[in-house]
Amino acid sequence: MRTELTGCSDIEISKTKAYQFIKDLLKTAGLSINGGFPFDMKLLGNGVPELALSKGNLGLGEAYMAGLWECEELDEFFARLLRSGVTETVNPLSIIFHALSARFTNRQTQDKAWEVGERHYDLGNDFYSGMLDGRLTYTCGYWKEATTLAEAQTAKLDLICRKLDLQPGMRVLDIGCGWGSFMSYAAEHYGVECVGVTISKEQCDWAKNQYRHLPVEFRLQDYRDLDEQFDHIVSVGMFEHVGRKNHRVYMETVNRCLKDDGLFLLHTIGKNITKTAPDPWIDKYIFPNGDLPSIAQIAASIEGLFVAEDLHNFGADYDKTLMAWFHSFEKNWGVFAAELGERFYRMWKYYLLSCAGAFRARDIQLWQWVLSKKGVLGGYERVS
Repeated sequence: MRTELTGCSDIEISKTKAYQFIKDLLKTAGLSINGGFPFDMKLLGNGVPELALSKGNLGLGEAYMAGLWECEELDEFFARLLRSGVTETVNPLSIIFHALSARFTNRQTQDKAWEVGERHYDLGNDFYSGMLDGRLTYTCGYWKEATTLAEAQTAKLDLICRKLDLQPGMRVLDIGCGWGSFMSYAAEHYGVECVGVTISKEQCDWAKNQYRHLPVEFRLQDYRDLDEQFDHIVSVGMFEHVGRKNHRVYMETVNRCLKDDGLFLLHTIGKNITKTAPDPWIDKYIFPNGDLPSIAQIAASIEGLFVAEDLHNFGADYDKTLMAWFHSFEKNWGVFAAELGERFYRMWKYYLLSCAGAFRARDIQLWQWVLSKKGVLGGYERVS
């Protein structure tokens, strides 16, 4: 079982200039060090303020993984911190290289694209089964009328099908198909045939075995190698791995593969400000080479290729989705504790809850774009 970390009253926390600076910064966000609220930071060892100032969220996250600080409500800590905007005042010199690399180099080439599959999505199907819904839907649910994770994910899948107006016999491409949640749902409920591509061997093998009875084909393939026609195309939670240097190539690929009267639905996490670098902690420990797009970047990538028919933001729903994933992860952690260890537990907890806080603060968004090649005659009728 997981080892509980408790406060250490005998540890002397150094009252350095860094400590005072972080204390004042947190106060601006309505937070305290060793305060009485569940969203306050509890220091368990020395060096946390120094790490946060010298390495930003990378240092803060690594300090958390090392057990140097704790927070009862980590999600709310990040929601308040990010909502306040105080993190913008911390710009460590140590992460400048990371920011420049993200801006000027292509970190998502065809060779590098497979890394996230191997390091993140191939963690193990049993592990993800203990956290996600029955279809292993690893993207934001749609909670408009849902009360459970399974309901929210079903509602999201059905929303996509309705936005595309799927009809029996259509052939649909899913770029970044994951474990096949959309493909299986669309085939079962709308009578379509689907082809899906993924860069995760674990996902591909699981989906092939799980959905042998359905008209769905799963391929271990990079999206850039696609060159065939489909009635409609979807991409749910994959564009975050494409990278700004490849946005245009991605959209050109979709344009090449989409029939002239077809629709493309892009479901992606996005950021509010274009000129920002990927979070260094997330990049190092969770999604290597990830890069959240902005509206401006997506708009530039589709110019001359697509007409934007609809843009739907339900980013607040990702907060609920991540919290549901965390509760399932916590509930089933005992099964994986001996194999994965305490450091992995703290890393995964930091990932899920810090992201929940970011969506709660509306610091990052979740968009569904509906795109057409030539514009829908008479106009696109919005579905919600």
